[in-house]
Amino acid sequence: MALTAQEIEALMPDCTQLLSDEPEMESSLHYTQLLILVTCLEWLWRDREDFFIGANLSIYYSRQQLKNRDFRGPDFFLVKDTEKRPRLSWVIWEEDGKYPNVIIELLSDSTAKVDKGLKKQLYQNQFRTPEYFWFSPNTLELMGWRLTDSEYKAITPSENDWYWSQEIGLYLGVWEEKLRYFTVEGKLVPTPEEANLEEIRKAEIALQRAEIEERKAEAERKKAESERQKAEAERQRADAAEEKAAILAQKLRELGIEPDSL
Repeated sequence: MALTAQEIEALMPDCTQLLSDEPEMESSLHYTQLLILVTCLEWLWRDREDFFIGANLSIYYSRQQLKNRDFRGPDFFLVKDTEKRPRLSWVIWEEDGKYPNVIIELLSDSTAKVDKGLKKQLYQNQFRTPEYFWFSPNTLELMGWRLTDSEYKAITPSENDWYWSQEIGLYLGVWEEKLRYFTVEGKLVPTPEEANLEEIRKAEIALQRAEIEERKAEAERKKAESERQKAEAERQRADAAEEKAAILAQKLRELGIEPDSL
């Protein structure tokens, strides 16, 4: 008996609660690198609600793949134009068929061959992910690929070996042996901790400037007070001299001498 689309949908299981089946990161170096990629972009886009970042999270893209337990979980992936909310995994058929816009794999001795071969072909042919990058936290190898005419073409790096991501709107480049984001102006996108430290530094500089201005203002007040006191002393001396002259003139008149005749 044929079923309607609604009846079929009612019989289909809810796959939104599928757990990720990815192994732990290979080393603390890989974990730190992944944390930087996630938190920096989360901080930069903190006012946006239209994206999802997956970190070492399984992507389920077909029921056959699910049946065969052929799981594929990029170390880092970004999906744009979607709802920003927590997910246990990324299930393509539960997400309006959306695949990642950007994928970044962190190479290791045990994964490099797969990341550069099988996964690259999967992201190119099945996912149709517009941009794919790989980076080795150990050797600092960085490569970028952009989907052009249904095939990944190597992205030409800039003079300082940064790779422009059209999907993210940022450069990806190595800084202090870590893969970091840079703005089009070349400014490093900070981690939340770096941003907080920068705000603290700016606040300290502002406080120091305010203290300097306060000291300058106090010095100006003291100078003005000194000038006032000096002027007051000059006035008092002038008044005393005028009073002394008046007394002398009075004594001369008492002696019958006009002061003007002297």
